[in-house]
Amino acid sequence: MKTFCGRANPTTGSLEWVEEDEDYDYHQEIARSRYADMLHDKDRNMKYYQGIRAAVSRVKGRGEKAIVLDIGTGTGLLSMMAASAGADFCYAVEVFKPMANAAVKIVEKNGFHDKIKVINKHSTEVTVGPDGDMQCRANILVTELFDTELIGEGALPTYEHAHKYLVQEGCEAVPHRATVYVQLVESKRMWSWNKLFPVHVEAEDGEKIIVSPSEMENCPGVPSVCDIQLNQMPSSDFTILSDVVTMFSVDFSKPVRSASTCYRVQLEPVKSGKAQIVLSWWDIDMDPSGTINCTMAPYWVKPTSAFQWRDHWMQCVYFLPKEEQVLQGQKVHLTACRDEYSVWYTLQKNKADARVESPVCRCQAHLLWNRPRFGELNDQNRTRQYIKSLMNVLKTDSVCLCISDGSLLPVLAHYLGAEQVFTLENSAVSCSVMKKFFKANHLEDKIKIVEARPELLTSSHLEDKKISVLVGEPFFTTSLLPWHNLYFWYARTAVTEHLASNVTVLPQSAALHMMIVEFQVRLVRPQVDSIIACSFSLKP
Repeated sequence: MKTFCGRANPTTGSLEWVEEDEDYDYHQEIARSRYADMLHDKDRNMKYYQGIRAAVSRVKGRGEKAIVLDIGTGTGLLSMMAASAGADFCYAVEVFKPMANAAVKIVEKNGFHDKIKVINKHSTEVTVGPDGDMQCRANILVTELFDTELIGEGALPTYEHAHKYLVQEGCEAVPHRATVYVQLVESKRMWSWNKLFPVHVEAEDGEKIIVSPSEMENCPGVPSVCDIQLNQMPSSDFTILSDVVTMFSVDFSKPVRSASTCYRVQLEPVKSGKAQIVLSWWDIDMDPSGTINCTMAPYWVKPTSAFQWRDHWMQCVYFLPKEEQVLQGQKVHLTACRDEYSVWYTLQKNKADARVESPVCRCQAHLLWNRPRFGELNDQNRTRQYIKSLMNVLKTDSVCLCISDGSLLPVLAHYLGAEQVFTLENSAVSCSVMKKFFKANHLEDKIKIVEARPELLTSSHLEDKKISVLVGEPFFTTSLLPWHNLYFWYARTAVTEHLASNVTVLPQSAALHMMIVEFQVRLVRPQVDSIIACSFSLKP
């Protein structure tokens, strides 16, 4: 049986339906997931194995059978760790059917079929009892339900349900607790990923400044976390304004509440500056004493020569709703609010008890431009290059057409002397954002927005004028990879009939650079004997 999948065509920029095998998407999901990255996280695996062995030992020491519940088992690795550590029985829950099928084969291959039962259900659907999925409640709860933000994969409601229905009171949990840390910083670079700075243009009739609409200036942005590798961020790109403090902790061995709540801490700035960014990360203690610890702390917090590279867990950048001036030694209050899946922050000079609502983009710009795009638009060197190029080709009678999504090039072209400027926008969102932008800069009557695809452009759209200057950054919201922006090539061809015979096209050319590399693909599916004390084959 075949299935139809929507695919963005980078050549045409349109969504097309492609016929694929029934299991194609599942295979792609597994291949593109971070299973391999997690399985080769030696620090993670070692700490989990140590924590599981310690938990089994504590239960056995009380004269009890060790019954393990492993939620989100994936390959079944953590369940096999538990079985090899002496657990009497393990229930391994995995909702994703292709992965659950793989786990069954892996467990069988490693000889644990009589110790591990793979349950292909969501944990909230698992039943307990003589005729249930589990014969009895577990007394050891093992999970790896965490993302960079800790709670983004639904860890809290999953734990809440497990404590109510699947595990015994006072159970052992691996990990035992998680702690979230924060640090207040000033960073023009990171702030540029969320706010659009004024753009200065030196024109023949004086300096022009491109400003953002007021609703964009006041918009808090989108609620999704910005997860990055802070270990690759140079210290020169940010200024530390506070010490690292604990924001909140979650004890997984006790009942967990997923209901929305807020946490507040008092910070004493160690330096004066503009508080713009909250950097955050977490660590997990695999045992009650905290001696087995796995941390995501960046290099300036926990310098170590044995740095563990991992891409499945990184660090978080949170943008404050607005920048606040803080003074060294003058205390401020940082509030973190969370729901079941996300966290957001606000800073107050005085303690406030009012709940802070989750940031929601109302200006639409944060829906049109992602964070790298904001950074791109705020790149002054990049903007100067565009200005320099446009100044070389624009004349007082130039008719300019811009083909790029949500671009500032039409404004630059107008300020630099083009007689008429058109901009092609493919979506209602980009049209809306650019209308607001042009209005904020009093250009709504100077630049015409054409909501049409290049191949559907007509002479009436262009008021029967021929285009003498065709420009593009190029940037398109449909581009998933950098080379997808070569869509401009296709678009330029599609509008050929509307171009003057002596048209100038910017960019005039593009070069696609490639290099041959060798990847150690074999590392995706080896045995894990080099990672932990006993060998497990993870090949189904």
